[in-house]
Amino acid sequence: MNTAIEIRDAKPSDAKTILHFINELAIYEKEPDAVKTDEQAILNTLFCDGATAHSLICLQDGEPIGFAVFFYNYSTWLGKNGLYLEDLYVSPDSRGNGAGKAIMKELANRAISKGCGRFEWVVLDWNKPAIDFYNSMGAEPQNEWIIYRLTGQALIDFANKD
Repeated sequence: MNTAIEIRDAKPSDAKTILHFINELAIYEKEPDAVKTDEQAILNTLFCDGATAHSLICLQDGEPIGFAVFFYNYSTWLGKNGLYLEDLYVSPDSRGNGAGKAIMKELANRAISKGCGRFEWVVLDWNKPAIDFYNSMGAEPQNEWIIYRLTGQALIDFANKD
């Protein structure tokens, strides 16, 4: 029997749990060595004054089973904010019980309550379970856009370029 899923805002005391989920997500996404953050960095960025990113914790029977990290962006074409989902993760043994859907519905409701014109995220092209899940919600892929990224030394080099 499935019990009720609870979604709440993450608290500073959740930093260790968030880090755990980040590491599990990195393993799932076949990048276990890509995580460079730690509990203190999570505290310093998600829970500081003026934090620009936010997190939700998903619980079942009072135990954390998943999380999401999101932030607000802006659409110049719409003239409205958007909600961008950076990460969504539900522990493997808790998948299929509605937790992911509950997190996405919570975020959709937050987007609506903030007057957002969009709710967006990216998904790895090989992640068929996630793609099927997002398609089942009525989300549509935006195949015409290519993501570009500057990071690490390339970011520093470009910023300091004459």
